[in-house]
Amino acid sequence: MTSLVRESVVLRIRELPDRPGIYIFKDRDGKVLYVGKAKSLRKRAASYLRKPEDRRIEAMLVDAHRLDVLITDTEAEALLLENNWIKQKRPRFNVLLRDDKTYPYLKLTAHPYPRLAFTRRILNDGASYFGPFLPGGLARKAIKLSQRLFQVRVCRIEIDGRLPRPCLYHDMHRCLGPCVAGLTTPEEYAEAVEQTRLFLSGRSEALVRKLKKEMWTAAQGEDFEEAAKLRDLISEIELLGQRNKLSSTRGDDIDVFGVHGAKGNAAAAVLIMRGGQILDRRELFWEGVGEVSRERLLSEVLPQIYDRTTSVPKEIHLPFPIDGSEALIEWLSERKGEKVYLRLPARGPKAQRVEFAQRNAERAFRRRFRQGATYLVVAEKLQEVLDLPQAPRRIEGFDISNFQGAEMVASLVVWEEGKMVKGDYRSFNIQGLPGQDDFAAMNQAVERRYRRRLEEVGEMPDLILIDGGRGQLNAALAALATLGVEETPVIGLAKREEEIYIPHQPEPLRLEKSHGGLRLLQHIRDEAHRFAVSRHRRRRSRKTFSSALDELSGIGIHRRKLLLRKFGSLRGVRQAALAELQAELGPVIGARIHQQLHPPADDQDSST
Repeated sequence: MTSLVRESVVLRIRELPDRPGIYIFKDRDGKVLYVGKAKSLRKRAASYLRKPEDRRIEAMLVDAHRLDVLITDTEAEALLLENNWIKQKRPRFNVLLRDDKTYPYLKLTAHPYPRLAFTRRILNDGASYFGPFLPGGLARKAIKLSQRLFQVRVCRIEIDGRLPRPCLYHDMHRCLGPCVAGLTTPEEYAEAVEQTRLFLSGRSEALVRKLKKEMWTAAQGEDFEEAAKLRDLISEIELLGQRNKLSSTRGDDIDVFGVHGAKGNAAAAVLIMRGGQILDRRELFWEGVGEVSRERLLSEVLPQIYDRTTSVPKEIHLPFPIDGSEALIEWLSERKGEKVYLRLPARGPKAQRVEFAQRNAERAFRRRFRQGATYLVVAEKLQEVLDLPQAPRRIEGFDISNFQGAEMVASLVVWEEGKMVKGDYRSFNIQGLPGQDDFAAMNQAVERRYRRRLEEVGEMPDLILIDGGRGQLNAALAALATLGVEETPVIGLAKREEEIYIPHQPEPLRLEKSHGGLRLLQHIRDEAHRFAVSRHRRRRSRKTFSSALDELSGIGIHRRKLLLRKFGSLRGVRQAALAELQAELGPVIGARIHQQLHPPADDQDSST
């Protein structure tokens, strides 16, 4: 198959040293096509002169015009270098990690006075990242505990010490107050940051010992209220440590992988076991990767997975061996700070878990690809035009409905994997606004929605769609900023010109009316509007119905609701027969209400 490889590349391969390193295939314009690692560059690159392993590599060799290499001292260093190149260059012939969902992390920023933030993306920005937190709600709990224990800031303001007074967090003893000169020192704040770093890394044993000592001291001093608070705090810290073991060696901390592929697509399932319990299942998908083997897929993807997480388990269980396992073990062990094992269980409970992961991968594959790529094509078009980090699988849309500023209702609808999920729809009665303020109403609805979702589920959608223009979009962004959610993409879709408003872009985006991504957004927007209007009408009818029945004697709130459920409207109650009312309200009250709704006609004066 040397005919596939250009002569310049062949000559370069024959010159390579027998040393570890990475090799980079490039096209005519110098763009990176493929990056690989090798224990011996000479032997590994020479394998490309034989028949390619799969069609993907064959297509790459046809386009390759140049081969570059970078030499390292060890194969483990080559693996790290390869992973960095893949992450930065994203070569189209490498198998790239595309996660089906983002997991919650916490980060300590690289500012002079670092702040603690919730995030779902790991960036190369100098910050320290911790996680992922499983389940996601633990991330919010960890932020609150860190504030309470160490008083590290969570705000986004610029710290220069010039503010005249601190915010409520300082008064609540949740922040040291570096924004005001004299409240803390750089050394004191740096110590708090370091303690937070240790706590979030799972090294909280010393902290627990200290709190237990304070708890017993408080109990001996008969300050039982303080002792109870410390007891509850210790329980929360220990629970967090058990559910999010980032560096613990006790119990079974294992990641179990299963892989299934067919027709150029592939899916992987990862069972995440911590402390002997399966806490989560992670699913990964690849579309159009070609006829790549399962072994090659895992060997290319595993370094990318563990480069994006601080949660390296003690053991990784695989369904089959992979190339470069020794280098991967060395690299993972260095990241974890202790020996990590790659195992191929053949019998017993461990083998059963691998088989379970394999079945999960097969089910995930069927679920993802059973409808073909119809909705995925549209989602990828949205990803491209909106510059999203991934093709959206879940989109949540908001709309506001009101009648002359009264009875304002917000609606939330959910689109997921090609269909509307009506069981996830929600509506919000907007409260506390003096008049018709759609911006404030949108702000309230978005904050209420995601404050509760983060507490209960810990996950955000891939995209939030706001019905409206720049004002409504900014109101939603302000609500998310209040919650510390920075990475979730948010856009606005204005009705009149069907313009898409994107944060930090001064001009709206205009797409062709036939664009599949625009039509999807319109469908979600229109469904949100329909749902908002229907909820608003229901609320108005209930109020009108209740107001009319308020004038009737002998009926309270409970019976009004009973009549509303039974007859639907005031007209329905008026049209109800006496027997129907008596069946619902009883003989006496039913007759009384029927009489009030059907007063006898005035007697005619017969003398005229």
